[in-house]
Amino acid sequence: MEIVNKLVEEIEKTYKVIPERPWAKDPQSMTFKVKENSKWFALIMPVKRKSLALEGEGEIWIMNLKAPSDYIMLTGGTKGVIPAYHMNKQHWITVFLDGTVDYAMILNLLDNSYNIVSDSPTKRIYEAVKRIPKGKVATYAQVAAMAGNEKMSRAVGNALHKNPEPGIIPCHRVVDSKGRLAGAFAFGGAGAQAKLLADEGVEVIDEFVDLKKYKMNDVI
Repeated sequence: MEIVNKLVEEIEKTYKVIPERPWAKDPQSMTFKVKENSKWFALIMPVKRKSLALEGEGEIWIMNLKAPSDYIMLTGGTKGVIPAYHMNKQHWITVFLDGTVDYAMILNLLDNSYNIVSDSPTKRIYEAVKRIPKGKVATYAQVAAMAGNEKMSRAVGNALHKNPEPGIIPCHRVVDSKGRLAGAFAFGGAGAQAKLLADEGVEVIDEFVDLKKYKMNDVI
């Protein structure tokens, strides 16, 4: 149980997620969901050793995680990691929590699972915006390309207007293809985007930024 408690604490600390216990007949089992989409990225529970074709009596604690299909095909060579128990074996793995698997490896598999389940175009857009340096701007098309699809410029605009963390995701550094700022309804009202850019050393003239001077280099 020590490693189980340690993992629960780690998940709450790193991903801000607390366990749910959805099964009244199985109160020890815990599920963990990505907040943004309410999808599971981890399931911790005790199962009978015989259920996993393991020697001995009693139970073993396990954690089910999402994993890439190519990794799952190779799990036979990793002691303590098998295709998922009681879940889709093409997309999930089971990790033994009895000391067989190194704790650092468990954390790595856990993080991979979280990233797979939490991935979305909006998340990729926000991560791309974070890469725009202070004192520079990027166009909607640039952000779309950095997010993996150069054709989703419209989705970039929609995501920026719903920015959940204005102080962390610098959406004010995004302009249109001509260097024009967003409308007055964004970034806190008329003049707000221009002020934020000016504070970072970006000159704004008549609601436009000189892209030749301030546009960030394309990121491959």
